[in-house]
Amino acid sequence: MSVDVHAHIIVPEILREAAPAETWRPRVLWEDGKQWVEYGGRRIGSAVHEFVDADKILAEMTARGVNGALLCPWVSLVRYDAPAAEALASCEVQNDALAALSKKHAGSVAALGLVPLQDVGLAVRELERLMGLGLKGVEIGTHVNGVYPGDARFWPFWEACEALDTFVFVHPVEGGGREELKAHYLWNVIGNPMETTVAAAHLILNGVLGKHPGLKILLAHGGGALPALRGRLEHGFKVRPEIQRAISEPPLQTIRRFYFDTITHEPRVLRDLVETVGAERVLMGSDYPFDMGVERPIEAVQGARLQGEELVQGKTAAGLFDLDN
Repeated sequence: MSVDVHAHIIVPEILREAAPAETWRPRVLWEDGKQWVEYGGRRIGSAVHEFVDADKILAEMTARGVNGALLCPWVSLVRYDAPAAEALASCEVQNDALAALSKKHAGSVAALGLVPLQDVGLAVRELERLMGLGLKGVEIGTHVNGVYPGDARFWPFWEACEALDTFVFVHPVEGGGREELKAHYLWNVIGNPMETTVAAAHLILNGVLGKHPGLKILLAHGGGALPALRGRLEHGFKVRPEIQRAISEPPLQTIRRFYFDTITHEPRVLRDLVETVGAERVLMGSDYPFDMGVERPIEAVQGARLQGEELVQGKTAAGLFDLDN
Protein backbone atom coordinates (compact mmCIF):
# COMPACT_ATOMS: atom_id res chain seq x y z
CA MET A 1 0.00 0.00 0.00
CA SER A 2 1.16 3.54 -0.73
CA VAL A 3 0.14 6.31 1.67
CA ASP A 4 0.59 10.07 1.36
CA VAL A 5 0.86 11.49 4.90
CA HIS A 6 1.26 15.14 3.89
CA ALA A 7 -1.81 16.17 1.90
CA HIS A 8 -4.06 19.17 2.53
CA ILE A 9 -7.73 19.90 2.02
CA ILE A 10 -10.02 22.89 2.57
CA VAL A 11 -13.29 21.26 3.53
CA PRO A 12 -16.36 22.86 1.88
CA GLU A 13 -17.92 23.47 5.29
CA ILE A 14 -15.29 26.11 6.11
CA LEU A 15 -15.64 28.09 2.86
CA ARG A 16 -17.14 31.58 2.72
CA GLU A 17 -20.14 30.17 0.83
CA ALA A 18 -21.07 28.08 3.88
CA ALA A 19 -21.38 31.20 6.10
CA PRO A 20 -21.18 34.39 4.01
CA ALA A 21 -21.41 36.69 7.04
CA GLU A 22 -18.12 35.31 8.40
CA THR A 23 -15.85 37.30 6.14
CA TRP A 24 -12.63 35.74 7.46
CA ARG A 25 -13.49 32.46 5.72
CA PRO A 26 -11.58 31.52 2.55
CA ARG A 27 -12.95 31.47 -0.98
CA VAL A 28 -11.62 29.02 -3.56
CA LEU A 29 -12.24 29.66 -7.25
CA TRP A 30 -10.96 28.58 -10.65
CA GLU A 31 -10.28 31.12 -13.39
CA ASP A 32 -8.99 30.11 -16.84
CA GLY A 33 -7.80 26.76 -15.49
CA LYS A 34 -5.97 28.26 -12.49
CA GLN A 35 -7.05 27.86 -8.87
CA TRP A 36 -7.03 30.83 -6.52
CA VAL A 37 -7.52 30.93 -2.74
CA GLU A 38 -8.72 34.26 -1.34
CA TYR A 39 -7.91 34.47 2.36
CA GLY A 40 -6.66 37.09 4.80
CA GLY A 41 -6.73 39.84 2.22
CA ARG A 42 -4.52 37.91 -0.20
CA ARG A 43 -5.07 36.02 -3.43
CA ILE A 44 -2.94 32.88 -3.37
CA GLY A 45 -2.18 30.87 -6.51
CA SER A 46 0.24 28.23 -5.21
CA ALA A 47 -2.37 25.45 -4.86
CA VAL A 48 -2.16 23.90 -8.31
CA HIS A 49 -4.42 20.89 -7.80
CA GLU A 50 -7.98 20.45 -6.53
CA PHE A 51 -8.17 21.76 -2.96
CA VAL A 52 -11.80 21.29 -1.89
CA ASP A 53 -13.63 18.39 -3.54
CA ALA A 54 -12.55 15.21 -1.72
CA ASP A 55 -13.57 12.88 -4.54
CA LYS A 56 -11.47 14.84 -7.04
CA ILE A 57 -8.54 14.96 -4.62
CA LEU A 58 -8.64 11.20 -4.14
CA ALA A 59 -8.94 10.66 -7.89
CA GLU A 60 -5.80 12.76 -8.45
CA MET A 61 -3.97 10.71 -5.83
CA THR A 62 -5.12 7.47 -7.43
CA ALA A 63 -3.77 8.70 -10.77
CA ARG A 64 -0.38 9.06 -9.05
CA GLY A 65 -0.59 5.49 -7.76
CA VAL A 66 -1.34 6.57 -4.19
CA ASN A 67 -4.14 4.54 -2.59
CA GLY A 68 -4.10 5.86 0.97
CA ALA A 69 -4.01 9.37 2.42
CA LEU A 70 -3.68 11.20 5.71
CA LEU A 71 -5.57 14.43 5.01
CA CYS A 72 -5.14 17.56 7.08
CA PRO A 73 -6.36 21.15 6.81
CA TRP A 74 -4.53 23.96 5.08
CA VAL A 75 -2.27 25.16 7.89
CA SER A 76 -3.32 28.81 7.41
CA LEU A 77 -6.68 27.81 8.90
CA VAL A 78 -5.21 27.14 12.37
CA ARG A 79 -6.25 30.76 13.13
CA TYR A 80 -3.91 31.26 16.08
CA ASP A 81 -4.25 35.03 15.66
CA ALA A 82 -8.03 34.96 16.21
CA PRO A 83 -9.77 35.12 19.58
CA ALA A 84 -9.64 31.61 21.06
CA ALA A 85 -13.41 31.09 21.06
CA GLU A 86 -13.62 32.02 17.36
CA ALA A 87 -10.69 29.77 16.52
CA LEU A 88 -12.33 26.91 18.42
CA ALA A 89 -15.53 27.31 16.40
CA SER A 90 -13.63 27.12 13.10
CA CYS A 91 -11.66 24.10 14.35
CA GLU A 92 -14.90 22.34 15.27
CA VAL A 93 -16.35 22.88 11.79
CA GLN A 94 -13.25 21.44 10.12
CA ASN A 95 -12.85 18.57 12.58
CA ASP A 96 -16.46 17.45 12.15
CA ALA A 97 -16.12 17.57 8.36
CA LEU A 98 -12.82 15.67 8.34
CA ALA A 99 -14.18 13.01 10.68
CA ALA A 100 -17.14 12.47 8.36
CA LEU A 101 -14.81 12.31 5.36
CA SER A 102 -12.56 9.71 6.98
CA LYS A 103 -15.57 7.58 7.90
CA LYS A 104 -16.93 7.79 4.37
CA HIS A 105 -13.59 6.58 2.97
CA ALA A 106 -12.61 4.27 5.84
CA GLY A 107 -9.62 2.13 4.99
CA SER A 108 -8.19 4.56 2.45
CA VAL A 109 -8.44 7.95 4.19
CA ALA A 110 -7.48 9.05 7.68
CA ALA A 111 -7.45 12.66 8.86
CA LEU A 112 -5.92 15.11 11.31
CA GLY A 113 -7.80 18.00 12.87
CA LEU A 114 -6.99 21.38 14.40
CA VAL A 115 -7.08 22.82 17.93
CA PRO A 116 -6.93 26.45 19.16
CA LEU A 117 -3.47 26.27 20.74
CA GLN A 118 -3.53 29.94 21.74
CA ASP A 119 -5.71 28.68 24.63
CA VAL A 120 -4.26 25.39 25.85
CA GLY A 121 -7.29 24.50 27.97
CA LEU A 122 -9.64 24.85 24.99
CA ALA A 123 -7.13 23.01 22.82
CA VAL A 124 -7.06 20.00 25.15
CA ARG A 125 -10.86 19.90 25.29
CA GLU A 126 -11.14 19.95 21.51
CA LEU A 127 -8.35 17.39 21.23
CA GLU A 128 -10.34 14.99 23.41
CA ARG A 129 -13.45 15.61 21.30
CA LEU A 130 -11.81 15.17 17.90
CA MET A 131 -10.07 11.98 18.96
CA GLY A 132 -13.48 10.70 20.01
CA LEU A 133 -14.76 11.49 16.51
CA GLY A 134 -12.23 9.08 15.01
CA LEU A 135 -9.60 11.52 13.82
CA LYS A 136 -6.03 10.24 14.19
CA GLY A 137 -4.55 13.39 15.62
CA VAL A 138 -3.85 17.05 14.96
CA GLU A 139 -1.86 19.37 12.78
CA ILE A 140 -0.20 22.23 14.66
CA GLY A 141 1.84 25.19 13.50
CA THR A 142 5.55 25.50 14.23
CA HIS A 143 4.78 28.37 16.56
CA VAL A 144 1.73 30.00 18.14
CA ASN A 145 2.02 33.76 17.67
CA GLY A 146 5.79 33.52 18.10
CA VAL A 147 5.82 31.00 20.96
CA TYR A 148 7.43 27.68 20.01
CA PRO A 149 6.00 24.29 21.01
CA GLY A 150 8.49 23.31 23.70
CA ASP A 151 7.37 26.24 25.87
CA ALA A 152 6.03 25.27 29.29
CA ARG A 153 2.59 26.71 28.53
CA PHE A 154 2.05 23.85 26.04
CA TRP A 155 3.05 21.02 28.38
CA PRO A 156 -0.58 20.12 29.25
CA PHE A 157 -1.24 19.76 25.52
CA TRP A 158 1.68 17.37 25.07
CA GLU A 159 0.62 15.39 28.13
CA ALA A 160 -2.87 15.02 26.64
CA CYS A 161 -1.45 14.02 23.24
CA GLU A 162 0.54 11.21 24.81
CA ALA A 163 -2.39 10.04 26.94
CA LEU A 164 -4.77 9.99 23.94
CA ASP A 165 -2.24 8.37 21.55
CA THR A 166 -2.54 11.42 19.31
CA PHE A 167 -0.50 11.71 16.13
CA VAL A 168 0.83 15.29 15.84
CA PHE A 169 1.94 16.84 12.56
CA VAL A 170 4.15 19.91 13.09
CA HIS A 171 3.75 22.06 9.98
CA PRO A 172 5.42 25.40 9.22
CA VAL A 173 3.62 28.67 9.62
CA GLU A 174 5.30 31.81 8.37
CA GLY A 175 8.10 32.89 10.63
CA GLY A 176 7.07 36.39 11.60
CA GLY A 177 7.34 38.08 8.22
CA ARG A 178 11.12 38.49 8.31
CA GLU A 179 12.11 41.15 5.81
CA GLU A 180 15.04 39.21 4.33
CA LEU A 181 12.75 36.31 3.38
CA LYS A 182 10.11 38.30 1.51
CA ALA A 183 11.89 38.32 -1.87
CA HIS A 184 12.23 35.37 -4.25
CA TYR A 185 9.72 33.17 -2.36
CA LEU A 186 12.38 32.66 0.32
CA TRP A 187 9.76 32.59 3.07
CA ASN A 188 8.74 29.18 1.66
CA VAL A 189 11.81 27.61 0.05
CA ILE A 190 14.08 28.50 3.00
CA GLY A 191 11.77 29.86 5.70
CA ASN A 192 9.37 26.93 5.97
CA PRO A 193 12.03 24.23 6.51
CA MET A 194 13.84 26.49 8.96
CA GLU A 195 10.59 26.94 10.89
CA THR A 196 10.37 23.16 11.24
CA THR A 197 14.01 23.04 12.33
CA VAL A 198 13.48 25.61 15.09
CA ALA A 199 10.27 23.99 16.33
CA ALA A 200 11.85 20.52 16.46
CA ALA A 201 14.98 21.76 18.23
CA HIS A 202 12.76 23.62 20.69
CA LEU A 203 10.91 20.40 21.49
CA ILE A 204 14.19 18.50 21.89
CA LEU A 205 16.00 21.02 24.07
CA ASN A 206 12.98 21.68 26.26
CA GLY A 207 12.81 17.96 26.97
CA VAL A 208 9.28 17.42 25.65
CA LEU A 209 10.04 14.08 24.01
CA GLY A 210 12.07 13.01 27.03
CA LYS A 211 9.15 13.75 29.35
CA HIS A 212 6.65 12.11 27.00
CA PRO A 213 8.36 9.20 25.21
CA GLY A 214 5.06 7.96 23.82
CA LEU A 215 4.53 11.02 21.63
CA LYS A 216 4.13 10.51 17.89
CA ILE A 217 5.29 13.67 16.11
CA LEU A 218 5.72 14.10 12.35
CA LEU A 219 8.00 16.85 11.03
CA ALA A 220 7.24 18.38 7.64
CA HIS A 221 9.65 18.69 4.71
CA GLY A 222 12.08 16.04 5.85
CA GLY A 223 12.55 17.76 9.20
CA GLY A 224 13.99 20.85 7.56
CA ALA A 225 17.66 21.25 8.47
CA LEU A 226 17.36 19.20 11.66
CA PRO A 227 18.97 15.99 10.28
CA ALA A 228 21.88 17.97 8.80
CA LEU A 229 22.43 19.74 12.15
CA ARG A 230 22.46 16.53 14.19
CA GLY A 231 26.22 16.67 14.69
CA ARG A 232 26.11 20.26 15.90
CA LEU A 233 23.33 19.47 18.36
CA GLU A 234 25.30 16.46 19.61
CA HIS A 235 28.43 18.58 20.04
CA GLY A 236 26.49 21.27 21.88
CA PHE A 237 25.13 18.63 24.24
CA LYS A 238 28.69 17.50 25.04
CA VAL A 239 30.20 20.93 25.69
CA ARG A 240 27.42 23.31 26.80
CA PRO A 241 26.20 23.10 30.40
CA GLU A 242 22.91 24.91 29.62
CA ILE A 243 22.00 22.06 27.24
CA GLN A 244 23.18 19.39 29.68
CA ARG A 245 20.97 20.91 32.40
CA ALA A 246 17.96 20.86 30.08
CA ILE A 247 18.14 17.30 28.72
CA SER A 248 19.78 14.01 29.70
CA GLU A 249 19.32 12.15 26.40
CA PRO A 250 21.73 12.85 23.51
CA PRO A 251 19.93 14.90 20.81
CA LEU A 252 20.44 12.31 18.06
CA GLN A 253 18.61 9.76 20.18
CA THR A 254 15.71 12.21 20.53
CA ILE A 255 15.75 13.08 16.81
CA ARG A 256 15.13 9.41 16.11
CA ARG A 257 11.88 9.61 18.08
CA PHE A 258 10.32 11.91 15.45
CA TYR A 259 8.67 10.85 12.21
CA PHE A 260 9.71 12.67 9.03
CA ASP A 261 8.03 13.06 5.67
CA THR A 262 9.95 12.44 2.43
CA ILE A 263 9.66 15.95 0.98
CA THR A 264 13.35 16.72 0.51
CA HIS A 265 13.35 17.18 -3.30
CA GLU A 266 16.74 15.46 -3.46
CA PRO A 267 17.34 11.68 -3.40
CA ARG A 268 20.69 11.87 -1.59
CA VAL A 269 19.14 13.97 1.18
CA LEU A 270 16.30 11.47 1.50
CA ARG A 271 18.74 8.54 1.65
CA ASP A 272 20.73 10.28 4.38
CA LEU A 273 17.54 10.88 6.34
CA VAL A 274 16.57 7.21 6.17
CA GLU A 275 20.08 6.12 7.11
CA THR A 276 20.06 8.54 10.08
CA VAL A 277 16.67 7.82 11.65
CA GLY A 278 15.63 4.48 10.12
CA ALA A 279 13.12 3.67 7.39
CA GLU A 280 10.39 3.05 9.97
CA ARG A 281 10.54 6.74 10.94
CA VAL A 282 10.18 8.16 7.41
CA LEU A 283 6.74 8.43 5.80
CA MET A 284 5.94 9.30 2.19
CA GLY A 285 4.45 12.76 1.64
CA SER A 286 3.70 15.11 -1.24
CA ASP A 287 2.47 18.46 0.21
CA TYR A 288 -0.54 18.15 -2.10
CA PRO A 289 -1.93 20.39 -3.69
CA PHE A 290 0.93 22.92 -3.68
CA ASP A 291 3.48 23.79 -6.33
CA MET A 292 6.31 23.31 -3.81
CA GLY A 293 5.16 19.73 -3.27
CA VAL A 294 6.19 16.49 -4.94
CA GLU A 295 4.16 15.65 -8.04
CA ARG A 296 5.09 11.95 -8.04
CA PRO A 297 5.82 10.93 -4.44
CA ILE A 298 6.09 7.20 -5.18
CA GLU A 299 8.64 7.83 -7.92
CA ALA A 300 10.58 10.12 -5.57
CA VAL A 301 10.77 7.34 -2.97
CA GLN A 302 11.65 4.64 -5.47
CA GLY A 303 14.21 6.84 -7.21
CA ALA A 304 16.12 7.35 -3.95
CA ARG A 305 16.86 3.59 -3.72
CA LEU A 306 16.11 3.38 -0.02
CA GLN A 307 16.66 0.55 2.37
CA GLY A 308 13.21 -0.27 3.74
CA GLU A 309 11.44 1.35 0.80
CA GLU A 310 8.17 -0.50 1.49
CA LEU A 311 8.07 0.96 5.02
CA VAL A 312 8.55 4.48 3.70
CA GLN A 313 6.09 4.15 0.83
CA GLY A 314 3.18 3.13 3.01
CA LYS A 315 3.59 0.08 5.24
CA THR A 316 4.38 2.08 8.39
CA ALA A 317 1.70 4.68 7.71
CA ALA A 318 -0.94 2.04 7.02
CA GLY A 319 -0.28 0.58 10.46
CA LEU A 320 -0.27 3.96 12.19
CA PHE A 321 -3.55 5.13 10.65
CA ASP A 322 -5.50 1.87 10.21
CA LEU A 323 -5.47 2.01 6.41
CA ASP A 324 -5.90 -1.19 4.44
CA ASN A 325 -7.11 -0.32 0.94
